[in-house]
Amino acid sequence: MFLVEILLPLYDNEGRRFGAEDFDRVSEELAARFGGVTTFRRSPGEGVWREGGGESRDRVVVFEVMSEGLDRAWWREYREGLERRFRQEKIVARATEFEEL
Repeated sequence: MFLVEILLPLYDNEGRRFGAEDFDRVSEELAARFGGVTTFRRSPGEGVWREGGGESRDRVVVFEVMSEGLDRAWWREYREGLERRFRQEKIVARATEFEEL
């Protein structure tokens, strides 16, 4: 079993906040494909990274789905589509294999 997490920014690179409908669409897409989704919107995470002598920060919403298998080609295509929709150079999508207890 796999837990897949997607981290999406609350704001674009110009500081404009994405609308609730943008995140609702992602929830609907994932729920339709995987039968359910968990979304963490109320307590956005904060990402910090240093690059080229500067520091950047992002506030993120986390989406989680569980899946019996991991279709890497589908996930790559979906992540790339999210990068276009959310106008990001890179969106983090990560998978962790786990055992249900």
